[in-house]
Amino acid sequence: MCAFESLATFLPYIKSLPNRKLDKSDLLIPDFLLDKSGSLDIYYAPHNEYINKQARIVIAGITPGWNQMRLAFEQARVCLDQGTSLANLSYEVKKAARFAGSMRKNLIHMLDLCGIPEALGIQSSQQLFSDHGRLLHTTSIIKYPVFSNGKNYTGHAPAIERSPLLKRYAYEVFPQEINQLENSYLLIPLGKGVSDCVRNLIDQECICPVPCLWDFPHPSGANGHRHKQFADLKSNFKSVVSDFACNHLT
Repeated sequence: MCAFESLATFLPYIKSLPNRKLDKSDLLIPDFLLDKSGSLDIYYAPHNEYINKQARIVIAGITPGWNQMRLAFEQARVCLDQGTSLANLSYEVKKAARFAGSMRKNLIHMLDLCGIPEALGIQSSQQLFSDHGRLLHTTSIIKYPVFSNGKNYTGHAPAIERSPLLKRYAYEVFPQEINQLENSYLLIPLGKGVSDCVRNLIDQECICPVPCLWDFPHPSGANGHRHKQFADLKSNFKSVVSDFACNHLT
């Protein structure tokens, strides 16, 4: 599939969206439905079309949530009103939606404590989401938003490996994306489920072994255990980041 072909396919539907804050009745509709299996629905969202092939830091979540999906469509609509090209639109919606809100703030704080700014020669990990965005690629094991009975899919019920639909996205679509990256990079899989999936992909030689911050706690405020999880693994994370800087960034 050519770059941005999927985005182009959905442009007519994006253009028809109302000019207001969007809700589920606007987006969780047949026009945007990609796949369905049992209680699982996968919908299109435009913010994971952009791939930063020069990235040095790659952060992978389980799947985009509703809030990311909504922000991506709202930004896409703004870009279309401004006559933005597809290439620039894909980048702008990526910037607007990735780990938006308090989750981004939590993530930036954790990255700072791991020594990411020192490794990259920047002042703060916040700059990865602004003027040093060229260093960052964000993505998801399941590229598009997944809903289970209308609610955000969290990696359980069912587990990815127990769903042929989810497994196809994780074990076929995700490797196709990640294997396009051209530089050495540090991979940060958010949560144990994503880490387990990445381990399987490496074991099956679907993706190349790369430095990883394994079992990095998910930065969502809903993860009440993230502070203890991070404290337990912080020294290991710092060591991996330091080794990555010495062996891959010099």
